[in-house]
Amino acid sequence: MDNKEYNNVIELVEVSDDVGSVAALKIAHKRKIDKNNQAKLLFDRVGYACSKIVTESYSTSFSIGVRCLNPSIRQAIYSIYGFVRFADEIVDSFHQYKKVELLDDFENDLYKSLSDGISLNPILNSFQHTVKKYDIQEDLIRAFLKSMRADLYKKSYNEQELKQYIYGSADVVGLMCLKVFVDGDQRMYNDLKYSASKLGSAFQKVNFLRDVKDDTEELHRSYFPQLRYSVLEEDSKHAILTDIYQDYKIALEGIKKLPKKARLVFILLMYIIWV
Repeated sequence: MDNKEYNNVIELVEVSDDVGSVAALKIAHKRKIDKNNQAKLLFDRVGYACSKIVTESYSTSFSIGVRCLNPSIRQAIYSIYGFVRFADEIVDSFHQYKKVELLDDFENDLYKSLSDGISLNPILNSFQHTVKKYDIQEDLIRAFLKSMRADLYKKSYNEQELKQYIYGSADVVGLMCLKVFVDGDQRMYNDLKYSASKLGSAFQKVNFLRDVKDDTEELHRSYFPQLRYSVLEEDSKHAILTDIYQDYKIALEGIKKLPKKARLVFILLMYIIWV
């Protein structure tokens, strides 16, 4: 309580009897709480606005999809995208900087924000708010960061390693979004989590295909085991596309069961990304 607020309380107490004193103090205290809440709400809005800017700046297709969502959940999805995008940029783009330290700092700041309920990094602040509001499990976050860290040193994958990487880099992101879509309905979440994971896998594999040239030539990475010692030939491409199609097929069955406020966006994203 600052001096001005304190003096106001004293004045109220002096002009009231005992019962009135209590009431006056309660009113003053409530005003202070309301003022503090308003300040945090404004700060949170700034964080969500920053997450929206990140989404629109980095992904036109995903931004189109989010705009098709019910307004009540758009902010949460922007915050998830902003978080995963920043982590991805650290490991894939900031080659002239100390990427290990950047990722360490980003991860430590995230966990501190989850503990404190606030971060001066607006992207992390909006993400921690979404994590708490929709009860996103910490193991999903840890799995994601584990896959991001693998990109700092790992250059190729066998089948099992690829599954683990895709789970952490994509499946869990789909599960985070699913937490938002079901809004506390744990039964629906459990029913749809397999489909959500498959959609995340499909999106990630499409990204691998689209980025195969850059990954190979610039980052010296090869995600698909069949490309470890060779270029992308037709047989390999056909096998990969068949695998992606199967993931989409499973995902579509789950999408049909989503709440209406989320269903359209994923059908639209499947079309945009696939074509």
